Amino acid sequence: MLKRIMPSSIVIIIVILMLSACGSPKQELPADNTAGNSPVTEKPSSNAGSGNVPNKPEGDKNEQTGSNKPDGQQTPEDIATVAHAESVTVLVNKHNKLPEDYTPANLVYPDVKFTFNERIDKRKMVKEATDALEQLFQAASKDGLPLAGVSAYRSHSRQKQLFEGYVQKDGLEKARTYSAFPGTSEHETGLAIDVAGADGKCSASDCFADTAEAGWLADHAHEYGFIIRYPKDKDDITGYKYEPWHLRYVGLDAASDMHESGLTFEEYTDSVKAAVHK
Repeated sequence: MLKRIMPSSIVIIIVILMLSACGSPKQELPADNTAGNSPVTEKPSSNAGSGNVPNKPEGDKNEQTGSNKPDGQQTPEDIATVAHAESVTVLVNKHNKLPEDYTPANLVYPDVKFTFNERIDKRKMVKEATDALEQLFQAASKDGLPLAGVSAYRSHSRQKQLFEGYVQKDGLEKARTYSAFPGTSEHETGLAIDVAGADGKCSASDCFADTAEAGWLADHAHEYGFIIRYPKDKDDITGYKYEPWHLRYVGLDAASDMHESGLTFEEYTDSVKAAVHK
């Protein structure tokens, strides 16, 4: 259970529960120029799940009205659409998707190093998350552990292209173990980023867990409003294996609460909702 729930976190969740809109109108962005046009050959940089998710915690009825089918049998139509897509604490996972026409507002290029040089969409993040990311990178560098971005924003159309390619190659059931249905990838929120050490080694790979950079992120990411979205040994709750490189911006209060309590984002969201409804 949470030791404390910051007032601002509760206010955010209350707003989410009260609003019924399914996200902001779509805004035009430059075409997704992510390197590599083949959806089959591009390596999934994040959200590589470990299989089906038994005993998924049941969410609030106002937001989660999706099917109870096992993950491998779900279709996009079975997944609930989130009520307030632009919130920094929006929960996007295998049971909650963004509206199909959703594009985050205020996508900008963070002034940080990436493992590639092109100014393409997957460098972008929402402005609030970008500001926090720049501070996080500066702090890591000051501690002698410079970082590099690997992949941030991914458009809905790009996620759809990738996922359909994986399904064509491996079939739906297998594709679901390592890639996300369009609308259910955190990268579509503009609030998530995969990171690596400045040398780019172990990018989005299991070996990153053994690096000093991963240890630093586990200890300090919350100080800048980020969480390790898919913690170790929590795949039965989050739906994805341990990804120490995948950061999600949720704001300082929520990130600090989760770091203190050890809760996943799913558990934290359920705990806040329970407190609100008391």
